[in-house]
Amino acid sequence: MYGAGNVRVENVPDPKIQQPTDAVVRVLRACVCGSDLWPYGSMPATEHGVRMGHEFLGVVEDTGADVPGLHRGDLVVAPFVWSDNTCDFCAEGLHTSCRHGGLWARDGIDGGQGEAVRVPQAQGTLVKLPVAEDSALLPSLLTLSDVLCTGHHCAVTAGVNPRTTVTVIGDGAVGLSAVISAKRLGAERIILMGRHKDRTDLGLDFGATDIVSERGEEGIERVRELTGGDGTHTVLECVGTLPALQTSLGVVRAGGTVSRVGAPQYGEVPLGFPEFMNNITLTGGVAPARAYIEELLPDILEGRIQPGRVFDRTVGLGDTSEGYRAMAAREALKVLVTPDPLTL
Repeated sequence: MYGAGNVRVENVPDPKIQQPTDAVVRVLRACVCGSDLWPYGSMPATEHGVRMGHEFLGVVEDTGADVPGLHRGDLVVAPFVWSDNTCDFCAEGLHTSCRHGGLWARDGIDGGQGEAVRVPQAQGTLVKLPVAEDSALLPSLLTLSDVLCTGHHCAVTAGVNPRTTVTVIGDGAVGLSAVISAKRLGAERIILMGRHKDRTDLGLDFGATDIVSERGEEGIERVRELTGGDGTHTVLECVGTLPALQTSLGVVRAGGTVSRVGAPQYGEVPLGFPEFMNNITLTGGVAPARAYIEELLPDILEGRIQPGRVFDRTVGLGDTSEGYRAMAAREALKVLVTPDPLTL
């Protein structure tokens, strides 16, 4: 990415093993994330550009000497933050704070939107997938890299369970994943706030029981009407804007919890006396996807959930810029990126 609206596909050096803990993965599926759209809309122009992409799955092509659990030919998924999976933070399930981890497409590490990636801390980062390269489950398995785990993290940190009512704010891929997660955790009442019918229809398929298309004060009033004036026990904020957070605080029940996982595009959090008096809990944050993959994987393999349905457009690697444009224009919910035919 060379700046706002300026995504290019270029040749870069092939990744190679640099450390004994590295692996090289040939990318089979990647995608454009909603968080990629923030720099796509506002990034200052840069002379050299920056690598992009933090969601991918693929095939192991090479491994360093200290990667005993992986072999050439293994199909693997990569969480959106790499980690050693052994430090004290990882042991606590907080892989995003790994003492030896980092971000894709930073500090000389490849981005997922490419033909291949050098994976640091490969033993701790990569998770093997028991399917073939041509499996129809690849789109759903790719969501384990970020979006499904992010929706799950939102629901878990909010404390969703069969006794809680839920409001999900946002009908993007993370919001729809939060609906899947809330349903999976047993919630029987799930209100989805969104105004794009194709997306909210998918939300109903995923388990939402009510759709609220109104925004702002009207949306808050509608949720309150649906809940006898109380609001819901939990609110899953999956957008990251200040209006979304303000709506969250407006629809949460006294004693309830707001979990926010949308990358925040605001500064100060508007908490005050009303939230104090109502004992509102604010939680959430960046999802430690690596902590959740083994838990969620069986539900995908056995067909209990189909998070890959959030992908409604597929482009080849050479057309990645079109994928960005389509998502930014709200013409696509989430774009899947596949290898170009000549690179297979």
